[in-house]
Amino acid sequence: MRSETPIADICLLLEGTWPYVRGGVSSWVNQLILGLPDFTFSVVFIGGQREAYGERQYRIPANVVHIEEHFLESAWRPVEALGRVGHEGAAETMRQMHRYLHAPGTPDEALGEGLLDTLASGRLCLEDVLRSRSSWEAITEGYTRHCSDPSFVNYFWTLRTMHAPLVMLSQVAARLPRAQALHSISTGYAGLLGAMLQRRWQCAYLLSEHGIYTKERKIDLAQASWISEGPDEALRTGLDTEFSYIRNLWIRFFERIGLLTYRAADPIISLYAGNRQRQIADGAHPSRTRVIPNGIAMAAWIDALQRRPAGIAPVVGLVGRVVPIKDVKTFIRAMRGVASAIPEAEGWVVGPEEEDRAYAAECRSLVASLGLEGKVKFLGFRQIHDLLPNLGLMVLTSISEAQPLVILEAWAAGTPVVSSDVGSCRELIDGAADESPPLGCAGEVVAIADPQATARAIIGLLGNPERWRAAQAVGLERVNRYYTEALMLDRYRNLYRNATGRR
Repeated sequence: MRSETPIADICLLLEGTWPYVRGGVSSWVNQLILGLPDFTFSVVFIGGQREAYGERQYRIPANVVHIEEHFLESAWRPVEALGRVGHEGAAETMRQMHRYLHAPGTPDEALGEGLLDTLASGRLCLEDVLRSRSSWEAITEGYTRHCSDPSFVNYFWTLRTMHAPLVMLSQVAARLPRAQALHSISTGYAGLLGAMLQRRWQCAYLLSEHGIYTKERKIDLAQASWISEGPDEALRTGLDTEFSYIRNLWIRFFERIGLLTYRAADPIISLYAGNRQRQIADGAHPSRTRVIPNGIAMAAWIDALQRRPAGIAPVVGLVGRVVPIKDVKTFIRAMRGVASAIPEAEGWVVGPEEEDRAYAAECRSLVASLGLEGKVKFLGFRQIHDLLPNLGLMVLTSISEAQPLVILEAWAAGTPVVSSDVGSCRELIDGAADESPPLGCAGEVVAIADPQATARAIIGLLGNPERWRAAQAVGLERVNRYYTEALMLDRYRNLYRNATGRR
């Protein structure tokens, strides 16, 4: 029964991450929960399709007192869900919702606040969204006024797919056991749920963004190749290039619900200054924003550093999933130039290949076509503490990153880094503008998708022991000074104390 559920200090709102997905944000969430045992947590996990997630990948710590899971795909399945008729005033509510979420131009803030009030109150039901005359009229009005896509079917199913999860989240908010404060780790659906709960509970609401959700969804939509012609496809697939209007509808939708989150949350936290500026550009008030970098437990890396050989190993490693966003092909092409200049050099690709087997096969074919068999090796998953002491350099060729933990881990193990110029990688490697005193470079930053520049950077470090050791020393100093787990946890501990009224 609800009365038996303890009131947690912090309710974490998580979309597609912990406890079902390993690495990245999930590792950070696990680090946060375990690192702050004096706080209790409740957790709301939001996913797309239930079958997309297997078993839990993390053990649930003792200070997690409640956890529940909700899957968006089930939101628009109406058979069991339509338990009551639409509410009085639904027609105006539906018109306001459509105008705020979908009308081009600058969104009306008052319409957004009205929509949030409606969702937080629980007045809107699935009957209103899926079967009511008011919903049909709002959809047809929007189609007539704004839609440049000739297919009404595409427009119809897209909007139903967008709106039904909002009702589901509204119902989640109405039933969720109370917590003293809220903390969402993204905007999107989790962030919107946080805005609803903040409106209901009138409590503190923290927002942390590792990547910028709206930017990531734009990348997803740009790469997508589907259009929804029925409810089963709408949450499974993306949007075809010939349906640019539908794609823009999705982008606008995520931007608008992101705005509702930014207006509700305080503080709004990013990992580095560049993402803070992106949040402000997307609607976050500057006075609410702040930067809290990632941090790693330095004590866990002492042994790895001590096991590093005295010399510089001619081994270059890319640590990450073998997927297009990591641009493994640029790494492979760079290794051709490295092997020509340093014949004993090897390139190791260290990470799982299961996520995109076709891309992994293309990478292996590229190795063969460039004559790099025996020079570029695919090692699969390895324990990073065991791996890093064996690398002379770590290389990231990603086309998108935020603040990669693997760079901090490489430095803690005494490994300089060559990285593409994405996210905070330049700030990490070259030092922040306000670093005082400036420490220097802990590796080298190169242009995205530039194998020649990547090869030159690798050769320049591996072939110059003095420069390599200087980069190693800077990396060790920088991670110890600015990027420790203790610093990160202290900052969140203080935020949580303020949010829960602790002294």
